[in-house]
Amino acid sequence: LIQTAAIAVVLAIAAVLIYIWLRFEWQFALGAVAALVHDVILTIGIFSELQIRFDLAIIAALLTIVGYSLNDTVVVFDRVRENLRKYKKRPLSEVLNVSINETLSRTFMTSVTTLLALISLYVLGGDVIRGFVFAMIWGVIVGTYSSVFVASAILLYLGVKRDWSKPDPNNTGNQFSNVDA
Repeated sequence: LIQTAAIAVVLAIAAVLIYIWLRFEWQFALGAVAALVHDVILTIGIFSELQIRFDLAIIAALLTIVGYSLNDTVVVFDRVRENLRKYKKRPLSEVLNVSINETLSRTFMTSVTTLLALISLYVLGGDVIRGFVFAMIWGVIVGTYSSVFVASAILLYLGVKRDWSKPDPNNTGNQFSNVDA
């Protein structure tokens, strides 16, 4: 079971690495993967420290945590990419700071809403889902932290290119505006 779980988590993180690399750049991909590995290791660590039984529900929770944390990280990275185009002369650290501040309220509200639902499930749910929900509560907290602090710090350490090709000025953004219906 542990070997299968490890393979599943490694494959999920490898898929994330490829996806982020294609969507952004390799520096963003390494930052996202570092954050995801951080989340998984800390979640496994809390289960080990508390000596909670590791079962299929926990494996499902680990994979869900990877997806949840990835979503938060992509939101931050998307804003970073946007702001790198917008603030071409600012240093990367300042662009990262602005981007995190712009997405922080969204990240915080999403996490609080998710935590409220998870805490309700933990209190009112049965023993069958308690391990899954506990892992998710911990994972949402750690994932929110890593999306803001770990992924961005890795990106700052690695640097990022700033010479993306400029969008076509003749393109108005609506590719369907001149189509007859």
